[in-house]
Amino acid sequence: MTKQTYPVYGEITGPIVMIGFGSIGRGTLPLIERHFKFDKSRMVVIDPRNDEAELLAKHGVKHVQAHVTKENYKELLKPLLTEGAGQGFLVNLSVDTGSVDLMKFCRKLDVLYIDTVVEPWLGFYFDKNMKNSERTNYALRETLRAEKKKNPGGTTAVSTCGANPGMVSWFVKQALVNLAHETGLKFEEPTAEDREGWAKLMKKLGVKGVHIAERDTQLTKNPKPLNVFWNTWSVEGFISEGLQPAELGWGTHENWMPKNAKKHKKGCKAAIYLEQPGANTRVRTWCPTPGPQYGFLVTHNESISIADYYTVRDKDGEVTYRPTCHYAYHPANDAVLSLHEMFGNGGTAQPVLHVLDENELVDGVDELGVLLYGHEKNAYWYGSRLSLEETRRIAPYQNATGLQVSSAVLAGMVWAIENPKAGIVEADEVDYKRCLEVQSQYLGPVEGHYTDWTPLDGRPGLFPEDIDTKDPWQFKNILVR
Repeated sequence: MTKQTYPVYGEITGPIVMIGFGSIGRGTLPLIERHFKFDKSRMVVIDPRNDEAELLAKHGVKHVQAHVTKENYKELLKPLLTEGAGQGFLVNLSVDTGSVDLMKFCRKLDVLYIDTVVEPWLGFYFDKNMKNSERTNYALRETLRAEKKKNPGGTTAVSTCGANPGMVSWFVKQALVNLAHETGLKFEEPTAEDREGWAKLMKKLGVKGVHIAERDTQLTKNPKPLNVFWNTWSVEGFISEGLQPAELGWGTHENWMPKNAKKHKKGCKAAIYLEQPGANTRVRTWCPTPGPQYGFLVTHNESISIADYYTVRDKDGEVTYRPTCHYAYHPANDAVLSLHEMFGNGGTAQPVLHVLDENELVDGVDELGVLLYGHEKNAYWYGSRLSLEETRRIAPYQNATGLQVSSAVLAGMVWAIENPKAGIVEADEVDYKRCLEVQSQYLGPVEGHYTDWTPLDGRPGLFPEDIDTKDPWQFKNILVR
């Protein structure tokens, strides 16, 4: 049997420091090994736990057992990132590590940087002294935007570059191009730098909104026990974002707003939030396998960044078009049950938090895509339908959910190496074609599906409902009330 050869996309000439070695770190390590030339003796993983020491030793990677904190990050990271010659790369796959502070630090050291979320320092998510508006992803993203505005350019730092946020922003662009071709629109595809051109294309196509529509059907061998939170990716990450307020990019077509919805007074003003936790807020959406489904409106950076990116303004700066955008997530059934138990207990998490690995799962698919709705062809889902079986065949140490994230980290790292002086960028701003070219080998079938489903289907049923029959794609019809 011949050994598989993988494309090598470039050389990382300095140290590689990975913060966090949970399910995503474990999955990202072999992809870095496959696709980059680098000095293994200069790679370090920082993680406070020691449960993966054997795996790291097997790969010949140094392990520093420590928490990266606001107090120690400069002292801890500087010697690791500056050891020897060349340009280092900081890969931040951790929770409770201040992303913006780490980006600023890396720019000073001329070190490349990537993360999967605008992460705050420890304590932010559960701070009862903060207003809900301050606990939002909107607020976190505004700190990133402020830093980008204050210090444009410099060493590349790729922000929020996992599956979602990250890959889904690239799917939106590909879906728009597909939709334009298939509706016969005469257009010239905008360049990667032409934000305004992309926004005008979405407006011209008549897209009212975008769901990040996901269905995880991965199943376990054994039933979930009580008092344990099971998930197919970071439980800490899911609980943190799930207990933040529900957030969504707010479109110009909307004519109704929930009573507990709040607008932001400062910043880009592309999003609103609800005074309720995202993981306890349901919406109606559609994915190819189940068809119509409920999803949770969990806050994510892409809900805000996509709505902001596709905003069209007139000469006076007034907004003339913006899509509604939000996550609509149906996790694995065991995670849904875990959430149900947690919220039933006043939002107090179970004492045991556990990520289901590829050996505990037996079957299933993570179907993750974007549903563009409200245009002349009604709705179009475009995304990855990656199975557990395919994942086992093509990459070690991860389930289907993990590989969609780790392969996006790989794509973002390739783009950063090829564009080392781009400054701070969000996934919406990088070259989607290049990133999907790198990532697609790890995504299983990447497909587009049209549907005539709308959130009004079957309604009102046996009970009266307050719905907008004139415009099926109003958020009023999508939100489960």
